[in-house]
Amino acid sequence: MRSLLCAAGAAGILWSAAVVPAAADEPDGFTISDPRITESSGLAASRKHPGIYWTHNDSDDGPYVYAVDGRSGRTVARITLRGIGTPRDVEAISIGPDGNVYVGDIGDNLGGTWNHVWIYRFPEPKKLRDATVTATQFDVKYADGPRDAEALMVHPRTGRVYIASKKQDGGGALYEGPQRLSTAGANVFRKVAPIDLWATDGAFSPDGTRLVMRSYFGARIYRWQDGRPKDLGSVGVPVQQQGESVSFTADGRTLMYGSEGSDSEVEPVGLSDEQLPDTAKGDPANGDGANGHDGKGGSRTDDLDPSFIKGAMVLAVATALVVGLRRLLRRR
Repeated sequence: MRSLLCAAGAAGILWSAAVVPAAADEPDGFTISDPRITESSGLAASRKHPGIYWTHNDSDDGPYVYAVDGRSGRTVARITLRGIGTPRDVEAISIGPDGNVYVGDIGDNLGGTWNHVWIYRFPEPKKLRDATVTATQFDVKYADGPRDAEALMVHPRTGRVYIASKKQDGGGALYEGPQRLSTAGANVFRKVAPIDLWATDGAFSPDGTRLVMRSYFGARIYRWQDGRPKDLGSVGVPVQQQGESVSFTADGRTLMYGSEGSDSEVEPVGLSDEQLPDTAKGDPANGDGANGHDGKGGSRTDDLDPSFIKGAMVLAVATALVVGLRRLLRRR
């Protein structure tokens, strides 16, 4: 009987070693606990405050942006924007290299009929506390007519703003804004590349070498090369009630996916291989560039994590060993 228990114990140890993620640096997910945030539609990792994520409600909330602690899920600041009109359909948020937060009031639930949309810009606060700040408002138009969009991204090197439209009139597309936004007149965004995705959000990696675009149920990642996206394929996404937002972590090694709803979850998916931004290649923990639950999906919506398969094989062998020992003891 002691031999049987030892075998079972060894199997348990082997199973644990097989399925526990190898990397310890992947951040945990968190729950947005603020009852005021019921339609979190955009997500952006703070540049000034490690572990803080900026978010906002979709509509009917007012000119508010929230700073949420990625460890506890608590709101640590609510920023009220003044100097702008009444927000209409706020869908996205991004942070530029100029230290400003960009908020995209770019949704058009009427199917792309509004002749212009807006971008709001304000400096990321040095201290996290409730405050009212003066924001700059920019008018935006598209060169090929009104679009419905939910994804706005500011390139972290050039500061140029991009918007991805949802599929309509032949498919979604990535639009490039002018080199610098202006308050003097409408800022015309021009199509630069197709995006074959019903995009609900997008984000550049901190070094600007990768672009991720997500939809309700999937995501694709691109290499950013010469100002254009080069498709690298799909990347894993968690199963969520309504997939709305995505952001790279500050180190670029992990994607954080958000959803709408009360007490909504923000969940991590680690990246690996070519999915990793150029400056994030090579894992200091094991030297292979992988990051625990890699972007191939793990237990998410793509293929099974190799560590899970390995663990299952170990468990099968251990189970066979236990059964064999049990039969042997019965014969005695």
